[in-house]
Amino acid sequence: MPRPKHQAVFLVDGYNVVGAWPDLRQLRDREGLESARRHLTEALVGFSAYQGFDTRLVFDAQYRDCASHREVVTPNVSVYYTDFGQTADTFIEKACAAFRYDLRKFHQRLIVVTSDRAQQLTVQGYGAELMSTEQLAVEVEAIARRVRLRQKPTQKSSGRFLEHALDPTAKERLARMRFGDMG
Repeated sequence: MPRPKHQAVFLVDGYNVVGAWPDLRQLRDREGLESARRHLTEALVGFSAYQGFDTRLVFDAQYRDCASHREVVTPNVSVYYTDFGQTADTFIEKACAAFRYDLRKFHQRLIVVTSDRAQQLTVQGYGAELMSTEQLAVEVEAIARRVRLRQKPTQKSSGRFLEHALDPTAKERLARMRFGDMG
């Protein structure tokens, strides 16, 4: 049996996280839920790609006017809006119950992010791992920091002149241009 593309299915109770993270809570209060949802989604994109998670960010329908649907943001992140009258908790519990009987459970982890104690006990009963909203905030920031460090230039300029910062190919092309060879 081939190994799954993602190492874990990562179910996130979206409004639980929005209510728990101070920056998202302030954004929600200042600009509205849509802005808070967008910022949470953006935060999870890099985190999920780095971790290799199949992230499913779940929001209750009670705050939206449309029918349930799924938005694929990246190959690692999808946003789910529940049916009207269905909570994110119910959606997550059903996903955990289905995963319990899925053969992927032998090759893939199931992680649920929520700080709702009743929800935590329920999904643990289905065999899911738990991550609190606070732990998610710490891990998202740690991974963002790692990515920023990797993206910093590794080569320092050895002088104040532009010539010292150029790669050899660029230096050669500039030299040819200086002597009239534009090819």
